[in-house]
Amino acid sequence: MHNSDEKLHNSEELDLTWQEMTDLSPEDEVEGGSEIYYFTDEDGNIHSREFLAEELVPDESEIEGSPKRKPSGKRQKLKPGAVDIISLQAPNEPLQQVTLPTPKAGEPPLDIRLSSEVVPDLITKEESQRRSDGLAADKQVIIHLHDGSAATEPVGVAREYHKNARLTLYFTRAELDAYIAYRSEGMAKKSKDWISRSYEVLWQSTKGEISHQTVTGLRTFVLDKYQSRDSHSKVLSFAVGFLNFLAQTKIDPRYLSFRLFLERPKTVKVKKALTERIVTREDIETVFQRIAAREEKGTDPSKIRNYRAFTLLASYTGLRPSTIQRLTVGQFKAALKEEKPVLHVLAEQEKNRVEHYVPLHSSVVSAINEVLASDFDENDDAKPFFMFHSFEKWLERQRIPLPRVRDASKAHLWLSDFRKFAEQFGDVIGWETTNRKYVLAHGMTGVDWEHYKHPLPEDVYDTYMRHWRDIELAD
Repeated sequence: MHNSDEKLHNSEELDLTWQEMTDLSPEDEVEGGSEIYYFTDEDGNIHSREFLAEELVPDESEIEGSPKRKPSGKRQKLKPGAVDIISLQAPNEPLQQVTLPTPKAGEPPLDIRLSSEVVPDLITKEESQRRSDGLAADKQVIIHLHDGSAATEPVGVAREYHKNARLTLYFTRAELDAYIAYRSEGMAKKSKDWISRSYEVLWQSTKGEISHQTVTGLRTFVLDKYQSRDSHSKVLSFAVGFLNFLAQTKIDPRYLSFRLFLERPKTVKVKKALTERIVTREDIETVFQRIAAREEKGTDPSKIRNYRAFTLLASYTGLRPSTIQRLTVGQFKAALKEEKPVLHVLAEQEKNRVEHYVPLHSSVVSAINEVLASDFDENDDAKPFFMFHSFEKWLERQRIPLPRVRDASKAHLWLSDFRKFAEQFGDVIGWETTNRKYVLAHGMTGVDWEHYKHPLPEDVYDTYMRHWRDIELAD
């Protein structure tokens, strides 16, 4: 394959010399063996093939531009005719072919560089692979292209690219379970539900096999099954995260190459001027009416008190349900001792890990005091204050209607709707924007919030109460 028209490009970066690539010491002169050739095709694409010993013949001629060979050395080249079509078939591997056109007169020659490791036929495939990997760690070959650019490749990398053209990697269900445990920690029930769905979709689509076929099949299934872009994002992002997890835990970056096949399709997102989910003051009043109806039917009084306190706190402050779930008895006791009662929410209790103060309206203070006096004692400071799951199930069963929601299948109150109410009703009463964002822990990002803004609890309370003091939601 190499001829007198070819030129060797000498470079200080070329750690592997011509003689190292082509000369064999006497002890290496054995039957069989192979040699790897790098070359470019008509389009300038880089390829490599491993040629068996029977395709090579001794070449005693000097090659223009190459250093002088050692007197005891032996040089090999391709047999005449092998340049047209090269066919190689390793044991248990499919036949691979590539066509190499012979350059015409006046055209640049095929710019070929060799990375050569003669492997005796008696060496096993595993030993050969280990030798290739070891050589790749400290040998570099510069591959020059016709356009004058160059690419530096470790010896043996091209062979790996060729072998992994249909790369298949694997994982176990135990590894997927470990990732689920890692992702689910501290998440709300709604978020865990999506993680569970993503888990099932990923496993059913791959069965523990990561390949081009299984990953593209996963993407196609997700795009067909779910219509929402948010759903596409949740499931495909979960799969991408799992590939990152495998790449790190297995110390194998090849898993990352499959992220390309999980990209979402590019579409034009329609921006809506109005939200589809509107929660009004009348809707919140309906919740209190339902709680009162349960009280008349003799429902456990402790539940009635707790449900009422939950509804008041969520409606007046707009705290996330996941944050309310984590609040403790001790936090409310500490807040009510202050002249201006402000709840100190810890960073680990917020979804976005933001520590902040939450003012307590007089209606909320009355409801909290009633619960503390009747249902907790001095040793319960570390206990959760609210019967979160009990209230959540009760609210689901109530299916309190939301007349302003257009989609009938979604037109009933959810836990997260209390937060929407606080935000939307804040516009009605002119709640100051900065104070609103702070209390709701919403949009608190950027240099201002991280390095400059630090409201004092009494100032947060005063600003809040200017807007909410005269609002009574549970008349």
